Amino acid sequence: MVRCPECDAEIDVDEDEVEEGEILTCPECDVELEVLQVHPVHVNVIADEDEDEEEVLAVDDGDDLEEDEEESEEEEPEE
Repeated sequence: MVRCPECDAEIDVDEDEVEEGEILTCPECDVELEVLQVHPVHVNVIADEDEDEEEVLAVDDGDDLEEDEEESEEEEPEE
């Protein structure tokens, strides 16, 4: 028995039936888990690549916004 690190649900896993590196899915929250260790079983949440890309894009958008603001301030005529 192992607990999902995301939702803390119990997942019935037999040490003899899983292999290190195997991917499991939590029946409660549907998150993908990678088996890191077999005896005893330890799992880790697999980071979703789409979420990682969204975070990077959000950071990039913020940088672009600051640059756009600086450019627009330079372009405004002084009175």
